[in-house]
Amino acid sequence: MADPPRSWSCRELRLLFVLMGTLWGARGGQIRYSVPEELDKGSFVGNVAKDLGLESWELAERGARIVSRGRTQLFALNPGSGSLVTAGRIDREELCAQSARCLVSFNILVEKKMKIYGIEVEIIDINDNFPRFRDEEVKVKVNENAATGTRLVLPFARDADVGVNSLQSYQLSSNRHFSLGEKSGTDGQKYPELVLEWPVDREKVAVHDLLLTALDGGDPILSGTTHIRVIVLDANDNAPLFTQSEYKVNVPENIPVGTRLLTLTATDPDEGINGKLTYSFRNEEDKISETFKLDSNLGEISTVQSLDYEESRSYLMEVVAQDGGALLTSAKVLVTVQDVNDNVPEVILTSLASSISEDSLPGTVIALLSIHDSDSGENGETACSIPKNLPFKLEKSVENYYHLLTTRALDREEISDYNITVTVTDRGNPPLSTENIISLKVADINDNPPLFPHTSYSTYIPENNPRGILIFSVAANDPDSGNNAQVTYSLAEDTFQGTSVSSYVSVNSDTGVLYALRSFDYEQVREMQLLVIASDSGDPPLSSNVSLSLFVLDQNDNTPEILYPALPTDGSTGVELAPRSAEPGYLVTKVVAVDRDSGQNAWLSYRLLKASEPGLFSVGLHTGEVRTARALLDRDALKQSLVVVVQDHGQPPLSATVTLTVAVADSIPDVLADLGSISTPADSEDSDLTLYLVVAVAVVSCVFLAFVIVLMALRLRRWHMSRLLRASGGGLADLPASHFVGVDGVRAFLQTYSHEVSLTADSRKSHLIFPQPNYADTLISQESCEKSEPLLIPEKINANEELGVIQVSFLF
Repeated sequence: MADPPRSWSCRELRLLFVLMGTLWGARGGQIRYSVPEELDKGSFVGNVAKDLGLESWELAERGARIVSRGRTQLFALNPGSGSLVTAGRIDREELCAQSARCLVSFNILVEKKMKIYGIEVEIIDINDNFPRFRDEEVKVKVNENAATGTRLVLPFARDADVGVNSLQSYQLSSNRHFSLGEKSGTDGQKYPELVLEWPVDREKVAVHDLLLTALDGGDPILSGTTHIRVIVLDANDNAPLFTQSEYKVNVPENIPVGTRLLTLTATDPDEGINGKLTYSFRNEEDKISETFKLDSNLGEISTVQSLDYEESRSYLMEVVAQDGGALLTSAKVLVTVQDVNDNVPEVILTSLASSISEDSLPGTVIALLSIHDSDSGENGETACSIPKNLPFKLEKSVENYYHLLTTRALDREEISDYNITVTVTDRGNPPLSTENIISLKVADINDNPPLFPHTSYSTYIPENNPRGILIFSVAANDPDSGNNAQVTYSLAEDTFQGTSVSSYVSVNSDTGVLYALRSFDYEQVREMQLLVIASDSGDPPLSSNVSLSLFVLDQNDNTPEILYPALPTDGSTGVELAPRSAEPGYLVTKVVAVDRDSGQNAWLSYRLLKASEPGLFSVGLHTGEVRTARALLDRDALKQSLVVVVQDHGQPPLSATVTLTVAVADSIPDVLADLGSISTPADSEDSDLTLYLVVAVAVVSCVFLAFVIVLMALRLRRWHMSRLLRASGGGLADLPASHFVGVDGVRAFLQTYSHEVSLTADSRKSHLIFPQPNYADTLISQESCEKSEPLLIPEKINANEELGVIQVSFLF
């Protein structure tokens, strides 16, 4: 047995690694290192940070990581030192078998840069495997009549190492009859042979025991042994022969299990048992015995399991034909597996951004993906594509890596997320394809202001509303999301009638509901313009506004106001005059009233509520005119009291009343006497009434005397005025046109009632005579309407020798 292998010291391995790392530097854009196999986990391989031009701490900060496909991770990055270290013990023989060079390729992805760097590490073989024979004991048969120089095939050893560490030579234990010979095969394998140096004699020695030793070239040298038992047979002078020394067959990888691949044929001219041949594999590997079956009698080779081109592209085996006399021959069989398109391309997402901002510039990298097809030739050539209607494109990077980029600006409000289907198709026949869906969300930015459905709104609110009542609700929509779509409402700063609108109306900042903060009065506020602002919570915030017209609806909250007759302010009572000669329909006076409300709430109607003489007077329903309903009779009382009610048409209706006193008389003393009685309270004593009448008669007499004194002067003035009027072509000057006096838009028509009064001087009592009334429309000012007593205005005086006629106008 050979000596055990010497272990490599840590210092020797480190020196070897440094030397190999120096020889294998970064070249051609790819970083190369070398490292011996069987190093402990965490052993230094190379300074990746330095070779990438980075500081050691930048690897971790920029998200550097190793990406490789479909195999156990052999190496790892040390984020602290920025170096590449082994992730475990590496067995070169398990990794690369008998390959002359064992290269491990992978990539390092710098996440934040979206860059890929190729790394190639060569695994250096160390002499850690012994040469090994398959069997510990092998039997070799030789005919006793075999000639000197006869060569017998011996089992060969296998060494998993390569190069100088692999199998180099054989040694045979010393003996007289046999020597060791070697033959090199086309595959470089050394095959030992037993050479007969001295004839054997079965009767002397039937079995020869030899020891065959296989040596490698490592330091120290490792070896393996097998026991050779040489059995001497009786003479068999013809050995079998194959028709070919080497058989080759090409088969597709998808042939069914059990398919016959080929039949080997060997011949032996001997007869009997010495001419009967049996076939067998020699020194077959486990992979050969697991994949193929050899019929020992027919020499047919068939499959016992499926072939896979991607696993093994060829199989080399040796078949032995042996006769019954122990003579044998061998032939090589090479089975080449042909590739078929049986592997679907793979898409591997190496790096992916889960979302992208909608304001990202065209050309922004979204994902890094790699494409792989295990097939070869055209079957392994792939084409990668995405739908053309998407704002993305694929751009090839190194090897089979692709970048997924944006081609134009994105709009989250138009499309908030994308499902990008990446389709990879190979060039096989028929072609195979695979699809991978990349989901991408578009992150929102605040690029849309809140929008109202309408440019303006209008609403109505009844006056006298309770405080806090809901007026209206507005809602703005923001197509953004999150805080960018969270809308708050406010009122624009403005004033109305010198006061801030916020003291009239408030808005809920979250819901957009507007509330009244005070009770509105239609007679003060009929319309209000508001500006509602909607702002989102983005950074910076965006806003829009909408105008709201608030109309106040009138309510019947004002009682009709009577303008005429005005209530007396000095304790006296106003009196209307009606001559006894008045015909039915005679206009006595007119009640004038207004209502501060509007619409039907201000429509007024008049009716007679109470009268001291029912049926004597009537009141116009819409005009308020008080007229006589029939002719006045002597039996009718001089003093008539009327109660007129004024009512609007609101719901519920409101009303006001006024009491009219109408004097019915034909002479002044009667009127004055009655006026005295009217002005006296109803509960006064008779003595007081008499005193007032005497005073009134005295006053009237004084007035009469004054008229007599100035009678001549007035007559001369009248004569002068008459001449002027005749010169101008007319009689009396034109009366002024009718005018109206109004309150809050409601106009009231006032009239002046004119009467001619005849005074006789020869009578002890003056008489007031009312002829047919003559009245004309005249302008009554607001001040005259507010006076509590009638005005007596002299208009015309006629003086005769026996009778003076005075025209007097009573203005009400």
